[in-house]
Amino acid sequence: MGQTSELMDKIDGAAIKKNQLIEESFAKYAARSLLAALYLSLGAALAVGLGLKFEGSLGKMLYAFAFGVGLALIIFLNAELGTSNMMYMTVASYRKKLPVLRAAKILMVCVIFNLIGAVIVAYCLSYTGAFHQLPADNFLAHLVQGKFDKGILQTVIEGIFANIIVNLAVLMSMKVKGDAGRFITILCVIFIFTFLGFEHVIANFIYFPLAFFSTSGAIAGMTFGAVATNIVWTFIGNFIGG
Repeated sequence: MGQTSELMDKIDGAAIKKNQLIEESFAKYAARSLLAALYLSLGAALAVGLGLKFEGSLGKMLYAFAFGVGLALIIFLNAELGTSNMMYMTVASYRKKLPVLRAAKILMVCVIFNLIGAVIVAYCLSYTGAFHQLPADNFLAHLVQGKFDKGILQTVIEGIFANIIVNLAVLMSMKVKGDAGRFITILCVIFIFTFLGFEHVIANFIYFPLAFFSTSGAIAGMTFGAVATNIVWTFIGNFIGG
């Protein structure tokens, strides 16, 4: 019980600090949300780059393992990620540390600026050597196309599991002593959801525009409706998981 209480106190403290930050400087909070998109994009780019470089099972394993670098950067550099804030804001509301509408505002501001940052970074990455003018048949294209083949129920359930795993990584990072141990723990926990292909809304903010810009829009099944449907149901699943 003592350890649980200590962990909840840390979550409460983090939520209160987020509220103080957005009250004192909306621009600083928005910047931290943009930076989270940058950090996660760098991890996703590394992961996808490995998937493009190595074929088959090896490529998939390297992709899954490398993706966690992005979350590690977010945690270590104190950026604002929408999916972890789903946990923080829900706990803060439940424990009456923040009013529900205030918590919802913080979450939505974070998610919106995560989206803006992800689109900007994806566009810039599409001009780098690793992603410029990719053929339509590539690892990233297959990754994105697979998302459109999932039904609503599958998307929601995978979204739930994805954010449970992300927040387990966040909570584990609070418990583990030492930066090296925290880093390794984050990579190992995040490996679960990336290897299993679960749905993470902020990651999808990156994958969809990166695939679109890198292939000049030549992705089978990629329409505004398909992308919006995935984003909405993934968000719902992630929120439940958070």
